[in-house]
Amino acid sequence: MKIFKIIVFTLLITGCYTKQNQKNNFMNYSNEILEKAQEIHNRVLVLDTHVDINVANFTNENNYTEDLGNQVNLPTMKAGGLDVAWFIVYTSQGPLSTEGYKSAYENAISKFEAIHRLTKEIAPDKIGLAVNSSEARQLHRSGKKVAMIGVENAYPLGLDISRVKEFYDRGARYMSLSHNGHSQFCDSNTGEKDSLWVDKGVSDLGRQVIEEMNKWGMMIDISHPSKQSIKDMISLSKAPIIASHSSARALCNHSRNLDDEQLEWIKSNGGVVQTVAFSSYVNSEKHTAYASALSKKVENLAKERGIEMMSWDQIRKLKDTDRKTYVKEYRAMSKEAALMMNESDPKPVNVADFVDHIDYLVTKMGLDHVGISSDFDGGGGVYGWNDASETLNVTAELLKRGYSEEEIGQLWSGNLLRVLDRVEAIAKKLQALDKV
Repeated sequence: MKIFKIIVFTLLITGCYTKQNQKNNFMNYSNEILEKAQEIHNRVLVLDTHVDINVANFTNENNYTEDLGNQVNLPTMKAGGLDVAWFIVYTSQGPLSTEGYKSAYENAISKFEAIHRLTKEIAPDKIGLAVNSSEARQLHRSGKKVAMIGVENAYPLGLDISRVKEFYDRGARYMSLSHNGHSQFCDSNTGEKDSLWVDKGVSDLGRQVIEEMNKWGMMIDISHPSKQSIKDMISLSKAPIIASHSSARALCNHSRNLDDEQLEWIKSNGGVVQTVAFSSYVNSEKHTAYASALSKKVENLAKERGIEMMSWDQIRKLKDTDRKTYVKEYRAMSKEAALMMNESDPKPVNVADFVDHIDYLVTKMGLDHVGISSDFDGGGGVYGWNDASETLNVTAELLKRGYSEEEIGQLWSGNLLRVLDRVEAIAKKLQALDKV
């Protein structure tokens, strides 16, 4: 018997919209808006700071030169005019032990190597790896797509802070000190749920890592750490910080979002918040209502077809081929269920809801401190920007709200790259002081 499960609401959301359905029914932009948005979109450097990867998609047989059905690959980047993707070396939080550190390090290295394989062996004529803003712009001018690298969770460093330099040498230009779960370096936002803290902020080892990141020119990412950890990082860092994928807590009360006090800290620090198009972080109530209605339709389809459900933990344990078959068939069924939704059903979180967060952050922090991210292939996506091929819709919505071409360029890449340049300049000064 085939086995299926409504995995999590985020998978439902990110897997259920057909491109045809979105483009035919989305926001009904006028032809004038779309044409002008396309012109602007073509001229600015369009950059997304957070795109997850699966190393299985970086082989000679299975790679980003084809549309693999995931949200970001070279065909979807080309179709949507996404110029720069920060591919993420992500490691889930595991035990703080020798074995845990070893496994985490091996996972991280496999992802670094996958990104290098794409840019150096698989498709060097189509995409290149950039480690600074000038390289990113040069690659873009040459007609290539651009890969940059961020590290989500410093856990793979283990207890060896020299690995900060190793990761920098492998191309990493930002890193978060924790993910979902407390690391050896700092507490995570997840402590807010259960009030279980380890250091209530940045640990002594974390302080050393921050110093190393400043020294070598790696941006500190505060998207997953706890509020106290973020406060500590901003206090300790000699350089501006970033939130690689977070939104405004005033609009959506989720621990992964940033409250007004935190926004003021980041503004004062000279950093930037990369607003994230993650449905449940944009509008949790709307997200839950839509996902619940959609899941019922998927359940009904499964019941009609004699399909048995199972947990996500069970799915993870399936053999690779079985899991791939499952995901493919499940998403097909999810898309079918989405097409069954009618006017009386709850509506999904969309691009307009997402840009509401951009508007709020701009009002609170100023335009110079706001950017854009998707968290694609890691749970991200909203109706209208559900994969890289739909990236133009974000520019259209910004244009519709009165943002100028210069301002749109700042939001898409200018602000983030300015911070990267500043972090690099400070690193050079720190390195020079070390030589005195």
